[in-house]
Amino acid sequence: MSVGLLGGSFNPAHRGHLDVARRALADLGLDEVWLLVSPGNPLKSRDGMAPFAQRLESARALTRDPRIIATDIEARLGQRYTVRTVALLKRRFPRVRFVWLMGADGLVQFPRWRRWRRIAHLVPIAVLPRPGFTMKALHGAAASVLRHGRVPDAAARRLAALGGGHWAFLPGPQDGISATELRARAARA
Repeated sequence: MSVGLLGGSFNPAHRGHLDVARRALADLGLDEVWLLVSPGNPLKSRDGMAPFAQRLESARALTRDPRIIATDIEARLGQRYTVRTVALLKRRFPRVRFVWLMGADGLVQFPRWRRWRRIAHLVPIAVLPRPGFTMKALHGAAASVLRHGRVPDAAARRLAALGGGHWAFLPGPQDGISATELRARAARA
C-alpha cells in the first residue's frame, strides 16, 4: 500500500488541498492520501489560527473520496515536527510506502524545517507547483542539496517504491488559492 502524506494547518482546508491530493493519487499511483492536520506548525504564528477541531473538521468536510482521509494522527502521536511524525508513522505502519507531498512553497521553506535532510532520507517527496514559488523552489537550497535524488517527472509513479532519498517535481496547473487569502476574504465579509 502506498500513502501520500499532505501535512498542513488546514486553516481552513480548501480546494487547493483537494487538488493536490487528487493529483497525487493519479500521478503517483497512490492508494490513499492522508491530510495530516497539524496540531501546531512551529514555523507559523498562532495569531489567527482556528482551533484544532475546527481545522480538522474543515479538512474532513473537503472530500467525499474515501481514498482521501483527513486525520488527527499527529495530535494523537503528540507531534508537531514532521521528522518525528514520519519516523513514527513508518514504525507504526511498516508495510506502507509513504510519500511526502508538498507545494513548491514548502520546498522553498524546507531548509527551515527541523531535520529536513532526515525527512528527505526517510520518505520520498513529491513537489507540486505553486504560483510565484516554482522556479524559486527548483533553484533553491533544498533542491540543490537534494539534486542527486531527483527523479524525472515521468518516473514519479515509481516514487513510493524508490523510497527515501528520492524526490520528483510534478509539473502541471498552478492554483493560487491559499488559506491566508480565504481567511482575509472571510474577515472582509
